[in-house]
Amino acid sequence: MSKTLTEIAQQLKETDKKVQLIYAFNGTGKTRLSREFKELVAPKNAGDEQADEAGLSRNKILYYNAFTEDLSYWDNDLQSDAEPKLKIQTNSFTDWVLIEQGQDQNIIANFQRYANDKLTPRFNEEYKTKNKDEKEVTVKAFSEVTFSLERGDDDHFGNLKISKGEQSNFIWSIFYTLLDQVITILNVAEPSERESNQFDQLEYVFIDDPVSSLDENHLIELALDLAQLIRSSESGLKFIVSTHNPLFYNVLYNEVKAKGGYILKRFEDGTFEIEDKKGDSNKSFSYHLYIKRLIKQAIEKNEVQRYHFTLLRNLYEKSANFLGYPQWFDLLPENKQSYSRLVMNFYSHRTLSNEEVAEPTEPEKQTVKLLLEHLKDEYGFWKQEEQHG
Repeated sequence: MSKTLTEIAQQLKETDKKVQLIYAFNGTGKTRLSREFKELVAPKNAGDEQADEAGLSRNKILYYNAFTEDLSYWDNDLQSDAEPKLKIQTNSFTDWVLIEQGQDQNIIANFQRYANDKLTPRFNEEYKTKNKDEKEVTVKAFSEVTFSLERGDDDHFGNLKISKGEQSNFIWSIFYTLLDQVITILNVAEPSERESNQFDQLEYVFIDDPVSSLDENHLIELALDLAQLIRSSESGLKFIVSTHNPLFYNVLYNEVKAKGGYILKRFEDGTFEIEDKKGDSNKSFSYHLYIKRLIKQAIEKNEVQRYHFTLLRNLYEKSANFLGYPQWFDLLPENKQSYSRLVMNFYSHRTLSNEEVAEPTEPEKQTVKLLLEHLKDEYGFWKQEEQHG
């Protein structure tokens, strides 16, 4: 039965599990679900709007999603074009993890593990006056970051404006370091013995897709790190993680020893469904079968659109990897390989263009049908899975 995102958020809130994993295609509503869940658990606090928008609610929930990147923005140094800086919109949480906990070096180390070990963030050396225990003290400020490439000889090349993906990794590294510290503090059973009590009311951590810009090696590393953090939590914290990436889902599912997960679906009328799934996406989660079913339904209804070529190519890529072929197009039928490859590349790389035609031609739609049947008939593991799954 279809539901609103608020109803699904309520369902997640009422579930008594330490970890809930959600798989959904991009554009389904994962980020909106994280915000609905946050609003349900801790309604917006006008006194800390900046932290609230970034997903850092003080009392009951920490959440990471696309809006968390709003903690940072670029000063491009338009006058001299020499020193682009990543500005950090400081709030009580970034001040806590950077100033009070002194975690800037751990943030740098985490970032380099997920990005490039030569790409080095450098926090600014400014200082500011801060009230602490009713006294004014001068502390190091962390309001901006520059990036450079280390050469290995005590020299560096910079300043650089990093990519959007690298910027996402940097913000995730701040959040991950914050979460690590929070879990360590809350693992002290007696509140009076904790070094900070500002997280005593924390109940939930909602993480939405921290892997959108990572290659597979770094993606796996991030999943393993996150799983280790979740396993180490002993305070009763509950974790909700959503993703569009089946590999990330698989690794996390197996590492936290999950008993089940969900797949989030969006219907044309704007309602949603969250379906229980057992096993990771290589088992009864049936990621490949789900995509195959979407394409098959589009073929049967003569509703093949541009994004179905992307889904079909994804199937070929996963199948080639599974079967040990070096390239996905090695699985294409020999007599139609050139044309099929051309069409698949054309639509897969233009799914977001507003200038392309809205709908593929009839011969191109027939190509989708032919290639789906070829993959199913020639590499018959789907048939076996459908019979025994």
